[in-house]
Order: sequence, then C-alpha cells, then structure tokens
Amino acid sequence: MLSFDYLSLIENAIITEKTNSLFEYNKFTFVVNRRATKKSVKFAIEKFFDIKVSKVNIINVNGKVKKFKGKLGKRKDVKKAIVTFAEGQNIDAFQEKLEVK
Repeated sequence: MLSFDYLSLIENAIITEKTNSLFEYNKFTFVVNRRATKKSVKFAIEKFFDIKVSKVNIINVNGKVKKFKGKLGKRKDVKKAIVTFAEGQNIDAFQEKLEVK
C-alpha cells in the first residue's frame, strides 16, 4: 500500500462518450496518481465510494508531442484506471449526471 492518502489517489473521473458505453458493463474510468497500483486503486475506490470492486485495469497514456506557435511542447502523461464493480453495485453520482433532461 502506498504511504499517501487514498483520497489523493483518485484525481478525477472520466466521463466521455466512450466511457459512457462501459457503464452498462459496470465499468467506470478514473484518472489516478502516477504512482498508483491496482491494489491501491481498488482500496481507494472501495473506501471512497463504499462499493465492492471486482477488477481493476491500469492504462499508462504517454502525452502527445504537439506544436504550438511553431514550438514543440508535450502534453502530460496520464495514468487511467478502468474499475469493474461487482454485479448489482453502482455509483449514483454517475447516473445523475447521465440522465437526459
């Protein structure tokens, strides 16, 4: 387990069209700290949302090199976690944002 607080482990949730299609399979996507491991992400999600996690997949995304006004720059590297919840578990906060009005 990492020495830092589990609340600082989860940086933010990713809500895009692609991740919305994963909601029906009980999969949710989060941006996590670069030093996070699968075990620490599972522990943090279970404690923060009070929900049972069955599986965690980690993706390291390297930042793209882009030109801006003729100068090269680089976007920051990101670590994503795709968390699969146990059957019947759900996060209400995500469902509220997805309701069509």
